[in-house]
Amino acid sequence: MDLPVCQIIRKHGDWAKSCDAAVLTYNERFFRRKVMTTAQGERFLVDLAHTTSLDHGDAFELVDGRFIEIFAADENLLEIKGDLTRLAWHIGNRHMPCQIEAERLLIQRDHVIRDMLGKLGGELKEVLEPFTPEGGAYGHGRTHSHAH
Repeated sequence: MDLPVCQIIRKHGDWAKSCDAAVLTYNERFFRRKVMTTAQGERFLVDLAHTTSLDHGDAFELVDGRFIEIFAADENLLEIKGDLTRLAWHIGNRHMPCQIEAERLLIQRDHVIRDMLGKLGGELKEVLEPFTPEGGAYGHGRTHSHAH
């Protein structure tokens, strides 16, 4: 049996009316080629030209014209409050993905980083929620080098 194929990702706001959804963690939203299963159980093949970072609100466009909306899944995260500028610098210095908000930072749980942030005066709390960290400095999504 042939699977429906997706070769195009539509960014948030560049598509309309999804027929289904794919709920993916931050790590699951980064790939080039993969068989996916939707929330309703339909399987489809994603076959992109390049490895791509997908964001909450983007959509897979299947070759038959249907859209499957991408949702950020709930994940085990660490909420950080306190001197956010200082704490964000230390997180960034360790090249950790970080979701930056006005009143808090969110990172994936890591006991070593947790200990470091606690010693730096961070107010820490474990939470379960979607993770949508900042993209790379030289482009959208994740970056792997400093080449420009």
